[in-house]
Amino acid sequence: MTKPGTAEVRSNADISDLSARYRADFPIFGQKSPSGRPLIYLDHAATSQKPRQVLEAMQHYYSCNNANVHRGAHQLSARATESFEAARSTAAKFIGANSPREIVFTRNASEAINLVARSWGDANLCVGDEVLLTLMEHHSNLVPWQLLARRTGCVLRHVGITKEGRFDLEDFQAKLNKRTRLVSLAHISNTLGCCNPLEAVIPAAHGIGALVLVDACQSLAHQGINVAAMEADFLVGSSHKLCGPTGIGFLWAREALLEEMPPFLGGGEMIQDVFLDHSNWAALPHKFEAGTPAIGEAVGMSAALHYLQVIGLESIRAWEARLTLQLFSQLQEIEGLRILGPTPEQQPGRGALATFLVDGVHADDIAVIMDTSGICIRSGHHCCQPLHRYYGVTASARASLSFTNTSEEINNFSDELASTVAFLRKHG
Repeated sequence: MTKPGTAEVRSNADISDLSARYRADFPIFGQKSPSGRPLIYLDHAATSQKPRQVLEAMQHYYSCNNANVHRGAHQLSARATESFEAARSTAAKFIGANSPREIVFTRNASEAINLVARSWGDANLCVGDEVLLTLMEHHSNLVPWQLLARRTGCVLRHVGITKEGRFDLEDFQAKLNKRTRLVSLAHISNTLGCCNPLEAVIPAAHGIGALVLVDACQSLAHQGINVAAMEADFLVGSSHKLCGPTGIGFLWAREALLEEMPPFLGGGEMIQDVFLDHSNWAALPHKFEAGTPAIGEAVGMSAALHYLQVIGLESIRAWEARLTLQLFSQLQEIEGLRILGPTPEQQPGRGALATFLVDGVHADDIAVIMDTSGICIRSGHHCCQPLHRYYGVTASARASLSFTNTSEEINNFSDELASTVAFLRKHG
């Protein structure tokens, strides 16, 4: 496995223009904006668009195989169950898991983190134990631990960031101690774009007996991940950021950990036997999947993961890295614009996004005006309010890329942004 943050960008001659080959698979890109201009979508860090292969897989499931899964005797249920469990196997293969039993389907990555906090956290943490997080975390990797701290009395500590906007390894080493029971961090920050040094964090945490949870929402669609080689203990992902449908995500955990953890939710599907006063749980991973699951969504996610594998995650990483270099180069030419996080030169393995502030101009105003030209970017705190408070701002603007974006789109975005900033400065 390529160590996070150490990958080198290949020469331009070796990089394939993936947008030219795969953009036509996405029906949404065929539409025009209300102004008549082509739609430019630069909000992939919030959610990805869906190729026709995913839409067709879900349509086929609901048209031909729709039924509830597990324990049904009829042919529709058998086909639905086969498709549902095949999706689990696809997810396991996608991240290099040892077994599909290590994949627990959830509604999203937020629910997956809550599952760990409620199940593992409630059972293992007590007053004085510490959970080590970072300043850059998404609210989904902050709030569940805050709730856990209220329930158990455990202490939350937070690793800071460097002047470049990267994970502060020295601060991490200073705060990691014998009371640390869990380190939970993003692989790639959804705001700073930095790729965190898991190759240093994980062995250090394990060295003092702590477990590690990796939020891989911003990395799974952009680079290859192998959990066996990574040696984390928990990893979470979300389908909608992987060209798949909303409403489904997953938790991966080492099988031995899942065996020890109590169920998160109770109800149908997660039981083996139910009596009036007690119940026995189903085998892994079903003891964590109460109720009728998101079957069609699992089918769609499976199609999305297969689609990404066919393209090749290394090819995706290389094309997006080239676009990111172009994006940074052009943004840096706009007077008064400041990008948060490391540059591609400082960290070649950084995420394919740029979060920025413009002196004297509010991010929301930028996003609204850009939208009138058919350009979709994100503005706000990006579910990272503590990080924005650290920078002394309430909001920033963010352009985030995927393999479907073109070099021409980056040029159009940069030109339109410069024009928008000039307009707002003149009339603000």
